[in-house]
Amino acid sequence: MTISGIALAVLYLWFDFRFSMPVFAIFSSFLETKMFVTFRTNFADDLILLLLIVGFGLIVLSKEKIEFENLDSARAKALAKAIILNNIFLLFSILFVYGSGFIAILVLNLFSLSLFYLIFFYFLKRKELK
Repeated sequence: MTISGIALAVLYLWFDFRFSMPVFAIFSSFLETKMFVTFRTNFADDLILLLLIVGFGLIVLSKEKIEFENLDSARAKALAKAIILNNIFLLFSILFVYGSGFIAILVLNLFSLSLFYLIFFYFLKRKELK
């Protein structure tokens, strides 16, 4: 799922990949505010985010093939470091990024904590194995 999400994100960003489909919205506020409506929209960006969030979630929550005793402490350390780095990233963005760039940062924040966690976890795991 993660690889599919990354591939679709590349297509979306560099090749303007889009596909339109009917969606149901509890709340929609584009040109006018509507509630409980169905309309056609580009679903590519929604699909990309769903694939990335679910894919990273499955990777983060899955067990390793070979579990060893220090893995739980590596997970805790990785989570703590990921939370700290993600908060620093958000604070920096709040202070120095404005407009549509900030909206992009907020969208990135949907899966950045999982990404930071995975980077720190696999680094710590590799360090423990040496």
